[in-house]
Amino acid sequence: MAENHPVGFQWVMEAKRRGATVIHVDPRFTRTSAVADVHVPIRPGTDIAFLGGLINRVLDTDSDFREYVVAYTNASSIISDDYVDAEDLGGMFSGWTPSTNSYDDASWAYRDRNVEASSGNRDDGGAATGERAGAHGGQHHEGQHDEGQHDTDDPTLQHPNCVFQILRRHFARYTPEMVAATCGIPRELFDRVADAIIENSGRERTGSFCYAVAWTHHSVGVQNIRTAAILQTLLGNIGRPGGGIMALRGHASIQGSTDIPTLYDLLPGYIPMPHADHGDTLEEFLDSAAADTGHRGAMASYTVSLLKAWFGDAATEDNDYAYGHLPRITGDHSTYQSILGMLDGTVDGFFVLGENPAVGSANAGMHRRAMAELAWLVVRDFQEIETAAFWYDSPEIETGELRTEDIATEVFLLPAAAHTEKSGSFTQTQRLLQWHDKAVEPQGDCRSDLWFFHRLGQLVRHRLARSTDPRDHPVLDLTWDYPTEGPYDDPDSEAVLAEINGWGPDGSPLSAYTDLRADGSTACGCWIYCGCRADGVNQPRRRRPGNEQSWVAPEWGWAWPANRRILYNRASADPNGVPWSERKKYVWWDDDQQQWVGEDVADFQVDKRPDYEPPDGAEGVEALAGTDAFIMQSDGRAWLFVPSGLKDGPLPTHYEPQESPIANPLYEQQDNPAMQRIDRPENPIAPSPGEPGHDRYPFVLTTYRVTEHHTAGAMSRNVDRLNELQPEMFCEVSPELAALQGLRHLDFATIVSPRAAIEARVIVTDRIAPLRLGDQVVHQVGVPYHWGSKGQVTGDSANDLLGLGLDPNVHIQDTKSQVCTIVPGRRPTGAARRRLVEEYRP
Repeated sequence: MAENHPVGFQWVMEAKRRGATVIHVDPRFTRTSAVADVHVPIRPGTDIAFLGGLINRVLDTDSDFREYVVAYTNASSIISDDYVDAEDLGGMFSGWTPSTNSYDDASWAYRDRNVEASSGNRDDGGAATGERAGAHGGQHHEGQHDEGQHDTDDPTLQHPNCVFQILRRHFARYTPEMVAATCGIPRELFDRVADAIIENSGRERTGSFCYAVAWTHHSVGVQNIRTAAILQTLLGNIGRPGGGIMALRGHASIQGSTDIPTLYDLLPGYIPMPHADHGDTLEEFLDSAAADTGHRGAMASYTVSLLKAWFGDAATEDNDYAYGHLPRITGDHSTYQSILGMLDGTVDGFFVLGENPAVGSANAGMHRRAMAELAWLVVRDFQEIETAAFWYDSPEIETGELRTEDIATEVFLLPAAAHTEKSGSFTQTQRLLQWHDKAVEPQGDCRSDLWFFHRLGQLVRHRLARSTDPRDHPVLDLTWDYPTEGPYDDPDSEAVLAEINGWGPDGSPLSAYTDLRADGSTACGCWIYCGCRADGVNQPRRRRPGNEQSWVAPEWGWAWPANRRILYNRASADPNGVPWSERKKYVWWDDDQQQWVGEDVADFQVDKRPDYEPPDGAEGVEALAGTDAFIMQSDGRAWLFVPSGLKDGPLPTHYEPQESPIANPLYEQQDNPAMQRIDRPENPIAPSPGEPGHDRYPFVLTTYRVTEHHTAGAMSRNVDRLNELQPEMFCEVSPELAALQGLRHLDFATIVSPRAAIEARVIVTDRIAPLRLGDQVVHQVGVPYHWGSKGQVTGDSANDLLGLGLDPNVHIQDTKSQVCTIVPGRRPTGAARRRLVEEYRP
């Protein structure tokens, strides 16, 4: 966090000055480690084993916050008798279907009732892998228990098939000894971390987890986060001040790009993109995407308001509010699938804005080969980047694998304006919208992305203006009427914010997503952002100093939803609505006012009493009890066990990365069975342990960022002061690995993987130590990924080395733990470079 989020890290240092213990878990000793109280070196790709060990310690010592767990989690829910855990199937769960390499999750369901995941159904058309009738079903409250009947909950947590007991059995093998043998973390260090976390949890204290993008860059990326969520929920650290799990999100608005979004399987506000199997009507879509209980029960209001924002008067009740105008997905249309489509000739064109896949994407060589198959490529950036120059300047051109004269791709390089040359918002860590005003006008032909897409939309609509083809109606019906301003007719960013916020029947800005209606009377471009322009005020622009407001700082920017700073904060009070701790009170029930009050906007119906029980037939939020704090879940509970919605298991399970130097110490199953594998010649994968040739790549390879450069380097490799600080591509190795391989400090080394060979300056340092796993020692090679062939400083690209294996839930790449070998000296050039790579392959 100090290395990659230095501005936000100031608050960690402030907490440390107040007495907080800072623990840093990272394969390398970094700038964060240098100021932390404890640094925990860990083998890349073993986070679930480490966190699972902490969960086991909490359960084994009865250190969970039991009252919180019983009240607010699904620990008491009894799972189907058909469920079989990975403990009994060698690392696999019940429901595995070998013919499809996927799970049917029907056996993971609650006994005698089904619940829908809060994320809805994304690139699957059905309710689950195995379609289940009535999957929107609600919950079974403790007050509704019927003794002697087929119970679905056990508040005593003793039933052998309740979630709590399944959790105990599942994590029982994650002992400190197993953590040491898997992660390389010594027992005494593990004990120190476990003691610190447990002692800092409960009624009076809370602990927080912070993670950045790389924690998701694994074939089990979603399950990494899930494991942290289980640990934090067991300790009562969700929905309470000083707790939670902070996803660190930087200046490029990564959080905003999933909220609004730039993802193929989502509409704004995490509404699932319609699937071809959802049916042709809005009613059929809502039947699949919504839930009967919780806030997803209002999906019709969110969706209809979005359609009204996009299609205006063309969206009417008679035409299903133009639902038919939305595109449909049929499966995986993610980035890497698109790259495969280019290689196969099914994708003709490609827009690249704010990205540089020729350097910044895993298996960058495969991307360059794919772009050589395109008919056209549009690149918008500040200068010519590697992606725009692949056709004449790339490793494949050097080795002869690609020839410029054979590449027919027409490349359009268009000048882009920087974020400082436009107004707009970023959405950052804590879901915080912050507005930035334009500092200067862009020079020459440089234009903002907002200008570009607005103008492109105008041109397309103009060309289609006389069309009577029904396929053109969605484009012509769009409310493409943003006012423009300035010398270049830039669209007014605040007008875009106004559309995102939404308006009511009289055209006035809406104040909260609870005002949205499904009758077409409201419009809203993103329901979770509704209220960011309440009262017609640009709420994200607020900058009231902290010393002029409460410690929650509600007037600095605006957090979705409803300017709520902590999600699920109903859980900061006990089931009766009384704060767990007077010292850490946050929101609570006020009997005199008959409403929830406190330091923050309550994440709950403000007038719902703690003793409220839903009547029969209740729907939406009315179907949640006064103790159901986790309002986005259809049963109102935090899910320790996931009965629906994940593709690789209801509980996190340690699998080795797709490429690993060791066999899985915990299970027979080596790697994630549901992993999305890219089995193509352009993506060769190293052999697994025990297979021929495995020993040719004996070292762990991991990638990372440094403070002085930014992502793929296009923004920083042309800044002379930054280049003076970090002038050259390098790799970090331990003194032990240097001695083993004959590497010398500051000399060159060649790093070889099954995909590529690159060269880098050697940094011999104790910062990246070898790890002992029982009788085996694992050495690591660390490389930053900021360099390429363009800019003031150039170098080989780390992402050329990386192969592709994707998380099955979100299709993100497994890049933080792969294998390689490293030898002294500079890499060969030309065709000899390619021959070197091929010689290492078995």
